[in-house]
Amino acid sequence: MMGMEKQHSMEDENSEYLYHPDILKKLDFGKSPAKFNPFISAAHPGEDWMVVRPLQRADYDKGFLQLLSQLTSTGSISRKQFDERFTQMKSAGGYYVTVIEDKRISKIIGAATLTIEQKFIHNCSVRGRLEDVVVNDTYRGKQLGKLIVVTVSLLAQELGCYKMSLDCKDKLIKFYESLGYKLEPGNSNAMNMRFEEPS
Repeated sequence: MMGMEKQHSMEDENSEYLYHPDILKKLDFGKSPAKFNPFISAAHPGEDWMVVRPLQRADYDKGFLQLLSQLTSTGSISRKQFDERFTQMKSAGGYYVTVIEDKRISKIIGAATLTIEQKFIHNCSVRGRLEDVVVNDTYRGKQLGKLIVVTVSLLAQELGCYKMSLDCKDKLIKFYESLGYKLEPGNSNAMNMRFEEPS
C-alpha cells in the first residue's frame, strides 16, 4: 500500500503544471483577428491527439528542450537544472510557458512563452511579452504557429495585460500582423544589449 502512495505522489509531481490549465479552456478565440481555416482553438486544436496546455515538469522527457534547440542554443540542461528552473518560474509567477503535445508519441511539438512584467505605468498595469515561439517543422500546415501565438496572446488579455510585445525577424512581420500585432511607427527597431555571445 505504502509503495502505491509513493508512486502516485511521484506521478503527481511529474504531471505538475507551471500554471493552472483551466484558464486555457476559457480563452475566446473569436476575439482574435487571426483567421483559422478550419477553425481551431486551445480547447479544440483540430486533432484529438493534440493538446494545448501549460508546461509540465515531465516535459523534460517529452522533448521540450530539443524543440527549443530548433530556435536557439539551449546548452546541455540536466534534469536537476530543468527542475530547479521550473520550480523558480512557478514560485516567481508571471511565467506562462505553453506547449502543444502530440499525445500519440508523448512529444512536445510547439511552444511559446508569455512573461508578465509588473509596471507602475498605466495604473500599475501589467504588460505581456511573447518569447521563444517554436513549432516542429514536421507539423507544417496544421496552423500550429498561429494556434500557439493566439493562445498566449489571448492569455495575456485574460490576465489583464494592457499590451503584448514581441521582437521578430523581418520575414515574420506579415505573420504577426495577420494575428493582430502592429509595428509601432517610429519605434520598430528592437534593440538589445547582449552580455554573452549566444553559442
